[in-house]
Amino acid sequence: MQQKILKIKGMSCASCAKAVENSVRKLNGVISASVNLVSEKMDVKFDENVTGIANIIEMVKKAGYDIVEEPDKRFAEVLVHVSGMACASCANTVEKSVKKLPGVKDAAVNLVSARAKVVYDPSVTGISEIKNVIEKSGFGVSKVEQGKVSENEAERAKKETASLRTKLIVSAAFSIPLFYIAMGHMLGLPIPGVITPHMHPLNYALIQLALVIPVIITGRRFYTVGFGRLIRREPNMDSLVAIGTGAAFVYGIYAIIMILNGNGEYADNLYFESAGMIITLILLGRYLETLAKGRTSETIKKLMGLAPKTATIIKDGRELVVPIEEVKVGDIILVKPGEKIPVDGEVIDGRTSVDESILTGESIPVEKNIGSQVICASINQNGTIRFKATKVGEDTTLSQIVMLVEGAQSSKAPIARMADVISGYFVPVVIVIALLTGAAWYISGKSAAFSLTVFISVLVIACPCALGLATPTAIMVGTGKGAEYGVLIKSGEALETAHQINTVVFDKTGTITEGKPVVTDIISTGGLNETELLRLAASAEKGSEHPLGEAIVGKAVEINLDLFNSESFEAIPGQGIIARIQGKDVLLGNSKLMNDRNIDIQSREEPPRLAAEGKTAMFIASEGRLEGIIAVADVIKPGSKKAVEQLRKMGIEPVMLTGDNIQTAQVIAKQAGISRINAEVLPGDKANEIKTLQKEGLKVAMVGDGINDAPALAQADIGIAIGSGTDVAMESADIVLMKSELTDVPVAIQLSKRTIRNIKQNLFWAFAYNVLGIPIAAGLLYLFGGPLLNPMIAAGAMSFSSISVVSNALRLKRFKPYHIN
Repeated sequence: MQQKILKIKGMSCASCAKAVENSVRKLNGVISASVNLVSEKMDVKFDENVTGIANIIEMVKKAGYDIVEEPDKRFAEVLVHVSGMACASCANTVEKSVKKLPGVKDAAVNLVSARAKVVYDPSVTGISEIKNVIEKSGFGVSKVEQGKVSENEAERAKKETASLRTKLIVSAAFSIPLFYIAMGHMLGLPIPGVITPHMHPLNYALIQLALVIPVIITGRRFYTVGFGRLIRREPNMDSLVAIGTGAAFVYGIYAIIMILNGNGEYADNLYFESAGMIITLILLGRYLETLAKGRTSETIKKLMGLAPKTATIIKDGRELVVPIEEVKVGDIILVKPGEKIPVDGEVIDGRTSVDESILTGESIPVEKNIGSQVICASINQNGTIRFKATKVGEDTTLSQIVMLVEGAQSSKAPIARMADVISGYFVPVVIVIALLTGAAWYISGKSAAFSLTVFISVLVIACPCALGLATPTAIMVGTGKGAEYGVLIKSGEALETAHQINTVVFDKTGTITEGKPVVTDIISTGGLNETELLRLAASAEKGSEHPLGEAIVGKAVEINLDLFNSESFEAIPGQGIIARIQGKDVLLGNSKLMNDRNIDIQSREEPPRLAAEGKTAMFIASEGRLEGIIAVADVIKPGSKKAVEQLRKMGIEPVMLTGDNIQTAQVIAKQAGISRINAEVLPGDKANEIKTLQKEGLKVAMVGDGINDAPALAQADIGIAIGSGTDVAMESADIVLMKSELTDVPVAIQLSKRTIRNIKQNLFWAFAYNVLGIPIAAGLLYLFGGPLLNPMIAAGAMSFSSISVVSNALRLKRFKPYHIN
């Protein structure tokens, strides 16, 4: 027997819950089904040998409801660093090995960051089993701590670069004179007579052997790894290099033996310089590639370096400087001008302005006072504040951002699947092509030396590295660039899907609008001026918790008005309030309150106009006479109209989705420039509205900020949560806008388009390189009277292809949002 908890959406009353229960209970094998209308969840027990979860979901759908896909909490996620990968074939080997483990739901290996992201069931398998299977595949592995400053990884990358540089220097030191001796006589360069091939063929051969051996030793990893992968029947790029240079070296030894036997003409068929230069050129390519790849993760390094190492806490009235790791939730922290905020918290004393640009991309400093939230790594500019720590360690905003970016950079985009499939077969196919081509030329009458040249050239020009690097490099740079602008893209799939969006659905309250009412009009109709009218209204509302009353009080506080104390206060539900201030009865409320108290408001022309503008009119009367009207409304955010205009110019249709009445919705939509409106939509029906748009064939992005937006965010092709929203909304979203500015919606789509274009360019050139390079190496040009490709040139071209792909991806670092006029 199995028991499952399923989230159901679309239920509105008890009869809905009953309908779901009855439908599911009809299934053979279902033992019990209980639906909780409030939590919108169904607890179902069933015999898995008779029916399955898919049948239960189908019955729920037939009853007219739907299942909300919730993340399976059984599964955990871990990032591990994999060392020793040389190309896409290696990444595929690691992926396949890990996926075979029981309990592993998914595994994605990023060749650029050398990381594997594994989703697994800890009750079935553990991290030790994941490490073991990777090590058995021939690679090194270590766990990555997400969201922390990974000094070990930085040190590891530094050591790898230094090691490659040393190997390159040693290899070049021997291969350059080797090349000079081997080719100098052909180019008319001076060579000591004692090692000329025609006069002293044996000396000529032995000096080359002496020079190539240190190069072979320096590049021994190509052979240990390459032949090891070949023995496991999982050949990779190292295997191609090992076979090609190994064949050249072995043939050179054979040539020396023939020279010793008196066949001096074999001095013209030595291939030691090819083996040496191939290794040197590939080491050069990998060194340059490593330097370039290091630049793809600069954003992560920059973010990791932002957090201060210490914090000043107030304890027993004293200031103590402690390591950041020792700060606990609830500690009182002191931050002086120019210092960084060490953890997230809430200001309890002082005022200042804080530069949050490094995290949100917002260049204008944000004013902070008592009650304001401050975020880790932002810079306190001009005031001393004390705040209470609310989030520390991995829970801080900075750590969460790093975790999001790391997760995105370790994920794969769907576009990478084609390259993965091809690279999985690539190396074995290249080996077969090299063998067949070399054999074909030999059978056709060409010499063994000629056939060997073709064989080696085909092996070393082939480049699965370029295919493997094409997608992850662009995703790493693209997601990192998004983080710089405060646009957090949570996966490679989201980054790819965003470029297809043609419809953006906006929630109204808190997304298009500020989400809280503000005073928009103060109209005096009696003897009080506007300031006196506001003071009277705010004094009356001072004891109220109604949002409209809070807006009036907030306006008075904003302009520093001194308020009167009320002698009595009475709230009248659905109408307003009655308060006694300075011996006078003050009424503040809607038209019903005024009519019930015989206050004449019918002659006023302002209420209909304010209603048409989507504003709520609050009437103020004193001693039986109307004193004025204060209008309150939820105003649109400054960037809402601009964001809508940008989307329209990009060919994307904006849609507004709201639970408000149609009149208010139309007013806000008109102000924002949106023509398509879905109003009076119940929270539970928002996801269905998204589904309706998708049935029209539209690719839909949903932008929202509240708990009731979460199902719609999950249903949309791309869910976009604004950073000031709830944690639930942000967890359901694919993209998070840290600045809470709608102008970042077109930025996210622009970045997606630019990144996908870059990936397609990379894949095109990677495929084109191999499609053109392999036939040329096989002797296609020679067949039509052209030159035969030298293996050294092939090695240089192979290295260049990888470097060019990474360099093209790095062009994304120059991305800047553009505005269409």
